[in-house]
Amino acid sequence: MRRDFVIDGFVFGSATIEGDDATNTILNMYDELRRPDISYVLISGLIVSMYNIIDIKKLYDSLKIPIIGISYNDSLGIESALKHHFPDSFESKISLYRKLRKREKITLNTSHDVFVRKEGCTLSDVKHLLNELTLHGSVPEPIRVSQLLAKTLLQKKLSF
Repeated sequence: MRRDFVIDGFVFGSATIEGDDATNTILNMYDELRRPDISYVLISGLIVSMYNIIDIKKLYDSLKIPIIGISYNDSLGIESALKHHFPDSFESKISLYRKLRKREKITLNTSHDVFVRKEGCTLSDVKHLLNELTLHGSVPEPIRVSQLLAKTLLQKKLSF
């Protein structure tokens, strides 16, 4: 979605439940778009599909555009959950999780708080972008639209 809210394409990908492939899936999705005019990647949550952790540093190093992960609730972290769900292999997941660094809180012009992790941009850049893209509530329009599309595909039992 462009900053003027025009939708000019979609791309689909999937991540393995409890896997480690979400980062590479995003890189493949970016390549599939074949769009040199993409100016940032905005992701709703950096831990998807039951602890498949997205490495935003790797995304930034590969794509050379700002990467922003956004969440909507504060939390104490997931280290104990990782130890519980991956008793024989939690070290690698915890290492990747710690690379994400601490989330930073932003209060949007809509008066809602969000929590972000970022690579390749400043917190001020992120706040400006999110205020441009969030018309109401706390969910930026590109994420809101993608979530609506994903929900509809799941309800219709369509997959890619």
